[in-house]
Amino acid sequence: MVHPLHSNFSEAQVPTRFTTHCVAIIALSVFFLSPFLLGAGLPPLRGLSRTDLLEFHGAKGVENARTSKNWEMRRKEGIEGFLGIIGALPSGARCALDLKIETETDCGSYVRRLISYQSTEGGRVPAYLCVPKAALGGRPAPGVLCLHPTDNLVGHGVVVGLGGKANRQYAAELAERGFVTLSPSYPHLAEYKPDLKKLGFASGTAKAVWDNIRGLDLLETFPFVRKEVGFATIGHSLGGHNSIFTAVLDARLKVVVSSCGFDSFLDYYGGDIKGWVQERYMPGLASFLGKPQDVPFDFYELIAALAPRFVFVNAPLADANFKADSVDRIAAAARPVFGLYQAEERLRVVHPDSTHDFPNAERFESYQLIEQVLGRP
Repeated sequence: MVHPLHSNFSEAQVPTRFTTHCVAIIALSVFFLSPFLLGAGLPPLRGLSRTDLLEFHGAKGVENARTSKNWEMRRKEGIEGFLGIIGALPSGARCALDLKIETETDCGSYVRRLISYQSTEGGRVPAYLCVPKAALGGRPAPGVLCLHPTDNLVGHGVVVGLGGKANRQYAAELAERGFVTLSPSYPHLAEYKPDLKKLGFASGTAKAVWDNIRGLDLLETFPFVRKEVGFATIGHSLGGHNSIFTAVLDARLKVVVSSCGFDSFLDYYGGDIKGWVQERYMPGLASFLGKPQDVPFDFYELIAALAPRFVFVNAPLADANFKADSVDRIAAAARPVFGLYQAEERLRVVHPDSTHDFPNAERFESYQLIEQVLGRP
């Protein structure tokens, strides 16, 4: 199967099946009991254990975090490793958003607007903004950042139901449930072709994260958004790791939903990370081809860096792109970090019996979590 990172057009073509979570529960119990499956013996990460995330570089050398303050030292180091690969984000004063509404479509209970906004001077971002009519009528609603999977035909249109594969229309479904949703396009997919170098970005990942951060700035300007409760982000595949990357760098995101979005670089196609080495992703990983163990960050730390926020991970058992067992090792390693905040239960992983998909049951369950945390619209 071709991973979406390798694809020039769309996600890999995969069938879908839905079952209960009983198999996943059994699998999780095995992973939590087996030190081998937890990743014992994996190569270190910048001189620290990849799986014992409580290790950090302290004044006395490698120490063990006993408090969340201790952990913040490792968190900071991991984020520096991440930014060292994707490139720095813009600093200083942020430019005017300069919102423009291109079209508006009545979708029944909500209106869908094709908009653009400025994330940097001279850099406009196309996006879909779905606003429930109740919110426009004076009942502000929580906002959700809806990040699309790889699709080089309709791009961000897939999450609002304008083509593409099934089970990706989460922006439309959340709008129907009363949430305001913003769905920016991802750089160098479909019609969105920003000049990354001219705009000052070293990678498409950095540009996407910054577009998303400025998208949150935009949501904060709307009177119909209940911004005081924070925001959620949801995404499948490309949108799944894009949600993680953005949330690691912006604490306004209180709920993170990642479907088929990650595994360890060590496990990604047996450690063959060339799919990540593209301008629209992370060209900085080119120097680590053949040696994924030396990449200065991994999803072990990125998932832990989301603590103590609410994290929902959909990891299908038969996903050939991102391995479910790798996701379990990462979650098991991250859970003690959530424990430092008394928030172990906020990290949830589900394993539908499907391939690279976001089935109805898991998708709807993630909506319930968003509503639980941000409140009913």
